[in-house]
Amino acid sequence: MTTAVLASRSISLVLEPGGTTVAYDRFGRGIESSMATIDIIIILAFIAYAISSGLSSKDVAGESLDEYFLAGRSLPGWKAGLSMAATQFAADTPLMVTGLVATAGVFSLWRLWIYGLAFLFMGFVLASSWRRSGVLTDAELTELRYGKKPAAVLRGIKAIYFGTVFNCMVLGFVLLAATRIAEPFLLWDQWSFFPDSLHQVFVNLAEWIDTPITAKVTGDDVWIRSANNLISILAIVTITTFYSTTGGLRSVVNTDVVQFGLMMVGTVLFAGYVVGEVGGLAGLPDAIRERFADGGPAGIEADAILSFTPSTAHEASFAVCLLFAVQWFAQMNSDGTGYLAQRSMACKSDRDAKQAAIWFTVAQVLVRSLVWLPLILGLLLLFPPDLSLGREAMQVDREYSFVLGIASLPAGIKGLMVTGMLAALASTVDTHLNWGSSYWTNDIYKRFVCQSWLKKEPTPKSLVRVARVANIGILLIGLIIMTQLGSIAAAWQTSLVLGAGMGGVLVLRWLWWRLTAWGELSAIIGSIVLLPILSATVNGDTTEGNAIRLLIMFVGSTATGVVVSFITGPEEMEKLISFYKKARPPGYWGPVATAAGLDPAQQVRRLWRGLAATALAGLSIFSVLTCIGSLLIDSPAPTWFPIRALWLVLVGAVGVGLIPVWWKLAFGHPEDSPLQAHSE
Repeated sequence: MTTAVLASRSISLVLEPGGTTVAYDRFGRGIESSMATIDIIIILAFIAYAISSGLSSKDVAGESLDEYFLAGRSLPGWKAGLSMAATQFAADTPLMVTGLVATAGVFSLWRLWIYGLAFLFMGFVLASSWRRSGVLTDAELTELRYGKKPAAVLRGIKAIYFGTVFNCMVLGFVLLAATRIAEPFLLWDQWSFFPDSLHQVFVNLAEWIDTPITAKVTGDDVWIRSANNLISILAIVTITTFYSTTGGLRSVVNTDVVQFGLMMVGTVLFAGYVVGEVGGLAGLPDAIRERFADGGPAGIEADAILSFTPSTAHEASFAVCLLFAVQWFAQMNSDGTGYLAQRSMACKSDRDAKQAAIWFTVAQVLVRSLVWLPLILGLLLLFPPDLSLGREAMQVDREYSFVLGIASLPAGIKGLMVTGMLAALASTVDTHLNWGSSYWTNDIYKRFVCQSWLKKEPTPKSLVRVARVANIGILLIGLIIMTQLGSIAAAWQTSLVLGAGMGGVLVLRWLWWRLTAWGELSAIIGSIVLLPILSATVNGDTTEGNAIRLLIMFVGSTATGVVVSFITGPEEMEKLISFYKKARPPGYWGPVATAAGLDPAQQVRRLWRGLAATALAGLSIFSVLTCIGSLLIDSPAPTWFPIRALWLVLVGAVGVGLIPVWWKLAFGHPEDSPLQAHSE
């Protein structure tokens, strides 16, 4: 088998020729860890809560699709924001972050932190329009925004691609990550309460599938490990599917919030334990500098490991820095498309939708990162890396040091972390089941099967029944994909590049009245055409090459969408006026607003206020992160600002000082009032 990198949004597993796995060869044989009674009790307590959450929301979720998929549009901002953060807190995320910091330094995390701008942009600029549109899915928005047949075709394509292809592929990778987390701890074959005869059934099933579902794919126990992982996966997905299917989005969000709290408490205790084991927080940076004085993992210098800024960090080429700056925009969720928009539409008010974005960004970018940084550096000292490993093998080596650290924890803390990691998996799985089934139900079954083919209008309760069955279908596809990941690893990378070609037009459909359904379709087609060209001409195996591919895809596909929109557009004015009055999109809708007898400048002002709030809030949060993070790990100042104390004072003052400014921009101009009439 040729070397392949399997990425589940954030995890990398390097498979060497012959089928062995570097990560597991280095760490796997020693990871297995027994679970104390208190650890089992913590896991069972979370399971009981999740099941009760599904049952308690069952009746109200069964009333309609709005109740099932959008929680009756009743979520407070804090709960919606923490739910989004929990969904992105997948169990493989801390593993990936651990690998990145070790091999490319703290600066490399900006490729993740920069997405905070996308979260804030969605909240401050687009969330209220998502809510006012009244749609259930982003695919449905296409027929509200555009007219005639191209809009219906575009809706169908999005429902199939987002709801099935992309969604189930992500689900498959997440399920694979579940096996990597569960395998060292859930040892079903060694537990006396689990019958040997029942375990043998799963061994036979694993052999029948004939694909090892384990990180260690060689050895006499490969099918025993695969059977253990099958049992773990089935246990996780059975519980997750139960509460997400019965209680809909309400139970998903309620469980997400508890999961996020569990994971944060567990991670704080984990960090405290690891840092204590290596001598305490005060001496941690000096220990890193001493240990790696002659070069760290992947050849990175000790100060570069600790650096927040590109001037002293690893791999800070112009193309990479440019990608870091724009990739929040050059991706298929740039306008919130998917479960982020779903959470915004589920909020009870525009204000709550904006607050959700703030809660999300602060929890995701600021709080979580500040806990992770000392933990990851402590793991570098607690489990020293083999510096002779290549870059990819080193990253996997470091990723699995996170699992090694969990295995070394004392009882109780270990239970919290294992529960938190499994709950993090559940929070990602439940979201993808709920979100994916919304496409199947609302955009495929209701729109095309019932309304177009059968010429009938389904009842609300019948749609909920279809939604619940759709959860099972999506899960089965995800499980099938999980067993075939070695053959679709390249497809995952392909989806990332294709996504870069869609981000620009997804935002433009809100901000610019001239974009047409044909323009959006042409951007998708342009991405497909550009993909093989870029694959043949630009090496995507390096960080810089991958950055160049994504940037070219973004610019080329967006330009295609704009040009085609000019050629084919505009959409019918009556359709545009209807959409404008209902969704109140921000930006440049002058001719439409004028035709509707409304003030065209109102939404332009709203756009620029939202953009200013996004930029200043992002700068504020990033500055606070840099200031506190630099103090925690003794990060050096950038080379162009040599006085470290003054640098910390400056970024801290900027971070705190900007808070009242962006808060007033975001909330000081209420947009709940009716559209203002245009006065000549």
